[in-house]
Amino acid sequence: MYSHVLFDLDGTLTDSREGIVNSVRYALEKMNRPALSERELNQFVGPPLQQMFRQMCGFTPEEAIQGIELYRERYNTIGKFENAAAEGAAELLRELKERGYKVALASSKPEALCRFLCEHFGFAPWLDVIAGSPPQQDAEKADVIRNALQRLGMREGDCRQVLMVGDRKYDVLGAAACGMDCVGVEFFPGAEPGELADAGAVAVVKTVAELREFILTH
Repeated sequence: MYSHVLFDLDGTLTDSREGIVNSVRYALEKMNRPALSERELNQFVGPPLQQMFRQMCGFTPEEAIQGIELYRERYNTIGKFENAAAEGAAELLRELKERGYKVALASSKPEALCRFLCEHFGFAPWLDVIAGSPPQQDAEKADVIRNALQRLGMREGDCRQVLMVGDRKYDVLGAAACGMDCVGVEFFPGAEPGELADAGAVAVVKTVAELREFILTH
């Protein structure tokens, strides 16, 4: 049975697509770069921004840094409010905490912003740890997960008791790098068809109720 559950934020606990996509559009417009398709923009929900600007836009590392600065110019003032909690997410976190699970957030988003959003949506009281990227950085998912585990007091070899919950292959692969299982969620558009299963998710669920059932029975 799992004793610890780590949650991603964007695309998992919240439907953050609108704010992210609008802020990517803003950055590209400011840089006079071609617009991306809706499908391409969806890929920005979840992974580290620098990685996605380089992958989807062909940016150099320096251009990616500029893109992130422009993205945050809009996201930190407007985009973070273009967001909504997944229905039942706060209730699930509360139930897990009350049942004795250790519950944490592990997101590549800057940690200060993670904390703001978790407080805004009522998640914070039920989280033992809120782990995100350092200021002005976008940490790799495995590094964020390791940070969360360390702050939870987990020792090497304990990770089979830990479950990661996320909406993209980066969550699945990051968890695997730390020796953990990951459940993929398809609450909102984002992942490509088959992406989560192909990456090695132990299960893929479409609702918070299905996620609850999986956690409580494994």
